[in-house]
Formats: sequence, C-alpha cells, structure tokens
Amino acid sequence: MSKITFMGAGSTVFAKNVLGDCMFVPALEGFEFALYDIDEQRLKDSANMLNNLKNNYTKNISIKSYINRKEALRGAKYVINAIQVGGYEPSTVIDFEIPKKYGLRQTIADTVGIGGVFRSLRTIPVMLDFARDIEEVCPDALFLNYTNPMAVLTGVMQRYTNVKSVGLCHSVQVCTEHLFRDLGIAHQGIEEKIAGINHMAWLLEVKRDGGDLYPEIKRRAKEKQKSKHHDMVRYELMDKFGFYVTESSEHNAEYHPYFIKSRYPDLIEKFNIPLDEYPRRCVKQIESWKTMRQEIVNNSKLTHKRSREYGSRIIEAMETNVPFKFGGNVLNTGGLISNLPENACVEVPCVVDRSGIMPCYVGDLPEQLAALNRTNINTQLLTIEAAITGKKEKVYQAALLDPHTSAELSMDDIISMCDDLFEAHGNWLPSFS
Repeated sequence: MSKITFMGAGSTVFAKNVLGDCMFVPALEGFEFALYDIDEQRLKDSANMLNNLKNNYTKNISIKSYINRKEALRGAKYVINAIQVGGYEPSTVIDFEIPKKYGLRQTIADTVGIGGVFRSLRTIPVMLDFARDIEEVCPDALFLNYTNPMAVLTGVMQRYTNVKSVGLCHSVQVCTEHLFRDLGIAHQGIEEKIAGINHMAWLLEVKRDGGDLYPEIKRRAKEKQKSKHHDMVRYELMDKFGFYVTESSEHNAEYHPYFIKSRYPDLIEKFNIPLDEYPRRCVKQIESWKTMRQEIVNNSKLTHKRSREYGSRIIEAMETNVPFKFGGNVLNTGGLISNLPENACVEVPCVVDRSGIMPCYVGDLPEQLAALNRTNINTQLLTIEAAITGKKEKVYQAALLDPHTSAELSMDDIISMCDDLFEAHGNWLPSFS
C-alpha cells in the first residue's frame, strides 16, 4: 500500500483541503492517508472528518492516525507538511508584543521581519528532525512544504538535507484572478509569467491574445487608489516599481521600509494597513473553531469540492505521468533567476511528472525587482546560517538587515529586542538557550 503522510494533521481545515483533494484523484485509490500531530484531540478530529469524507464518497483509501512520528513516515511516498511550532500562544504573541515595546509594529510576521526570523528559528530544528526521520524510513519520499516562513524552511530542506522537497504557497495561483476581479477585468484566456521569491514574486507578464494587459491594469489601479481598498500597498508598489506582486498588501507592508513608520503614522491610514492582523485572525479562528468543529468534524454528511491547492495535482502528475505546471519554491541552483543568489530559495514556474519536479529557467528579473527581492533574501540567508550554526550574532545580523526593522530601530535596540525575544521564547529556541 502506498502512503501519503500529513505532518501537522491537526490543521483540520487544511487537511480537508489537501487530503480531501487527494480523494478525487483516481490514481490514489488504495493509498493510506497517514495523519500525524502532537495534539491528539486535533488528530482525532481530523481523522473523523476525513473518514466522513471517505464514507460519503466511497473512496478506497485508509485513514490512519499516528502519535509516533517515525511510524507515521515509514514507507511514505509523499509527505505534506503544515506544522506551526509554538502556536498562537505563546510564540505568536511573543513575536508581536516584544517588538511592539520597541515601537516596531507588524501585520503578519510569518515570512521575514523580526517575527519571521524567530518563527524560522523555532521551526528549523523541527524540520531537520523530520528530515532525519524521512532519510531513514522513507528516503525516496517527496516533501511538500506548506509551512511558513516558506523560503527559509524550504531552503533549509534543500540545502542541508537529502530530502526531495518543494515549497508550495497559495499566492501564485490566485494572483491575477484576484487582481482582475478587483479591477473589473475579465480573467479568461490570459497568459502570465510569475517569478521571484515566496510572497514577493512578480507578475512579469500578463497578456491576452498576445496583447499586453499591463497598461489597462495600471490605468484602473491608479483610479482605484483614489479611494480606500484592501490592496493599496501592492498598487503603490506597482506604481513605483512597475510590476504587481503576488502576495497581499498586509504582507508586503512589512517586507519593505516604506509603509509602517513611526515617524509617519499617517501612512497606516493612507494605505489601509491592518497592524496586528495575524493575532486578530488567530483569535477569530480559535473562537470560531467550536462552531466549525460541529460543521466539519462531526458532520456525517460532509462534502468536499476539489480546491486549487497544488498538492493533490503534483501527486497526481507523479502517479499518472501527466505533466502539471505550477509555481514552486526551489533552490536557485544554476541561476534559475540569474540576478538572484544561487543559495536563495526562489519561486518559479515548475513542471512535474513521474520524473520529478523540473524548475523552469527565468533569467534576469527587472533590476529593481531583483533588488527588492535581495533585501529579503539577505535576512533569509542569515537566518538559515544562524539556525545551522547556533550563533546569536547571525540572528542579530539577520535582524539588522531586515528592511522594516532597520528602518525603524537603532542597532542597539535591534540587538536588545532580539535578546528579549530569546529570553521570552526560552525552550522554543533550544539552540540559543
């Protein structure tokens, strides 16, 4: 029996999306869906949910829960990763509240920025533990990483382990669809080219019948900027740098030094920036879970429609040998994006079939876009070096080079803030205790 292992299966809604999608792949008939999580109640919830789906669609698969990680992985052909180390409490709260004491505000804090750095440092040791188990009990498995910080974690897996891996995000496949919907442009029949780094990839080309759609996009975006809307940061970046970025405005507000500034508090209102957005989302999700639990976990009539997540389609392509094209996060080996560092993790078009994942060559990005990417890559690479070496000075350097952090704080305050974060996280950062 072939096996798909889901790490962090207590993420019940996401497990429904990805493994529910896999139930609609005929080539996966007879597979075991192995669920692993450290929270046994959430693990049980996800198993109940998936068994309801299985029964309603009479699928020939088995659902099995594991509390032993190595046994969950043993013999797996595919491993899906959706963990969050430290959770909302204490870790996410710490990532927001301590920087706030220094006057450093954030929106999401899961990619770069000071929150992204410490989220990486908590998660990398766990990922390396996963890799050691995979190398021992399922060395040929493909590791599909959905966990943030995407570029850092996928980069670690690809540079420091022998695990075949790719990073998957939601932002590429919905980028132009959401942009066109918001601007009132028909989305059908377009051709697009997207590349860069995770959460900061760029819509390099967008055409219909050979005609460039960017002039009309920019005209409508400039008109829309005259009133408040949810995507003002991205439209401003497109206006100044020439291209639209894949991830949301609340994310990009903290990837650049231009938008969240204590000296210019009016920018928050001007660009409609939702400070502390991620903690609010976490609280809402926790509050809504009681209701959702009845709707999802214990619903014997539960249904599912195949989502747009890449995971099931990548697995289907490998099982059937029918190629599938997607936006994936891979090491920039051989200069896929030739004006970004080779040891960076980049987000580029990829094709997958039974032979595996084949990233596509992009060449040079427009220089201003590569420059913006490099400002985030600098922090990503130093964060990886800090986690691998256990050297605190590398953490300090990662924070000192982060665009938003360095635009707001002095060197001394940045180092002091890092020390406060080390102390507050305590055992969540064993390499730096």
